[in-house]
Amino acid sequence: MPLKADLDAIDWKILRELQSDGRMTNVELSGRVGISAPPCLRRVRRLEEAGIIRGYRALLNAPALGMD
Repeated sequence: MPLKADLDAIDWKILRELQSDGRMTNVELSGRVGISAPPCLRRVRRLEEAGIIRGYRALLNAPALGMD
């Protein structure tokens, strides 16, 4: 069983922000979490490499596509 990830408060903020809008720029994300852009990008990459962030997806509107 994998060990629990060792995340700090900034990591959790990054994850929450990306869950609400995974398409925001790194500059916008860094502003929202309160750190500068370069360390924010390093943190996102570390979270991706650790498998915590597994990808970014589009949420489709099924009724708009004629699907039930």
